[in-house]
Amino acid sequence: MRAVGFYESLPITEEKSLQDVEVEKPKATGKDILVRVQAISVNPVDTKQRRGAPPTSSDPKILGWDVAGVVEEVGSDVELFSIGDEVYYAGSVTRAGGNSDYHVVDERIVGKKPETLDFAEAAALPLTTITAWEALFERMKLSLDPSTNKGKRILIIGAAGGVGSIAVQLAKLAGLYVIGTASRKETVNWAKNTGADETINHYEPFRQQLQGSVDYIFCLNNTDQHWENMGEALAPQGYIVSIVEAEENHDLNVLKNKSASFSYEFMFTRSMFETEDMIEQHHLLNEVRKLVDEGKIHTTLTDRGGPVNAENLRAAHEKIESGKTIGKIVLEND
Repeated sequence: MRAVGFYESLPITEEKSLQDVEVEKPKATGKDILVRVQAISVNPVDTKQRRGAPPTSSDPKILGWDVAGVVEEVGSDVELFSIGDEVYYAGSVTRAGGNSDYHVVDERIVGKKPETLDFAEAAALPLTTITAWEALFERMKLSLDPSTNKGKRILIIGAAGGVGSIAVQLAKLAGLYVIGTASRKETVNWAKNTGADETINHYEPFRQQLQGSVDYIFCLNNTDQHWENMGEALAPQGYIVSIVEAEENHDLNVLKNKSASFSYEFMFTRSMFETEDMIEQHHLLNEVRKLVDEGKIHTTLTDRGGPVNAENLRAAHEKIESGKTIGKIVLEND
């Protein structure tokens, strides 16, 4: 089958950084389903894996952890899906990605595709939505019931990116007052169009721009740069959740007097460790499907990048690495 992969970590400007390859079509066994891939989305994790996680064998490494497609085959232990089901999911970073014609994935981290979206629109959602949902409703312990969050304020750092675009929508749905960070006119407009009540500039001190403190902070960009700003802006007993690795050592004592909490969110944790609650991502995606079909959540697709091939994926990676993308880039199989 056709796929896009790489054999060594190279700058995206190199033609061999991502290549069109032919690999064996996988088979579904156990709890796996085989999906005929209709559309894939590109995320920062793809660029990080390409740059820093080269293949460990002579086979090409295949990236891509946002997929929408159709179930073509099911393993002997599959209970949740049947052949012909339309699905969407983010997969597992410990297995081959979905930048290919077919892909195998554990059914426990797969959801039914929203009926009101086409495959490209659906492929824009899984990874970022799981990340935002787990951060808000598991790490921060928020409720989706807006009546429980009256008067609560959240600051989303990087509100116009892939995760930010869905986090704003979910936070508004939960009844929070949403403040997003954005530094350009187009990102400010996008953040507000997705539901942000106001925006501030993440290149300037937060506290001076905010009218009071915030109860929650979701950091989607540069934990190192924003650490002190976050500590100052956070309300007593507040929560900070970040998805960005810290390269520096930070003083947790800035949170002590406020009895504040800090945690990381990594949406691959459940699949990586095959946790007992791994199936929660199946339930999560099905709940999001319902919200999408009810018109309460909207796709974050902004760029249809053409067919899935090496040339188009290199272009998508280059855009992601620029740090200036808005929403999600999606490619489709022909």
